[in-house]
Amino acid sequence: MLRLLRAALAAAILVATPAFAHNGVIHLGPINISLPFTRATLPNAPVGGGFLTIENTGTQADRLISAASTVADKTQIHAMAMEGDVMKMGELTDGLEIPAGETVVLAPGRLHIMFMGLNQAFVEGENITVTLTFEKAGSVEVLLPVEASAADAPTTEHAH
Repeated sequence: MLRLLRAALAAAILVATPAFAHNGVIHLGPINISLPFTRATLPNAPVGGGFLTIENTGTQADRLISAASTVADKTQIHAMAMEGDVMKMGELTDGLEIPAGETVVLAPGRLHIMFMGLNQAFVEGENITVTLTFEKAGSVEVLLPVEASAADAPTTEHAH
């Protein structure tokens, strides 16, 4: 009887949990999130960035409509672009489209999650939690491992 109860509880947890990780990839319906990381910041730094890869294996586009975290006063989805010789950065107020069957990379110097008004320094070796909300797939919490301040990708141990 106890085994049956445990099995039923485990099945209920699996059904109630829309996102799960497998091989380091977070699955949220047709959305796959991989290679998350952020960079270490100096004490009193006002901003930080978050980076990851989002794959849409579905047949319909979805949209990353918001990002939220307790580590900053504001968390936004940002784009960077060159205008002449000047790098411009700004919030994507309509979110970020993730086309069907495509992969969108958030990386340093490109699309990214912007943490503004940091409440704490990002310390190498720790993790930062961010909640991503998609228009169709829903919301999921993602742990961003804090890498070195000049990192361009997660370390091998975090990439699995």
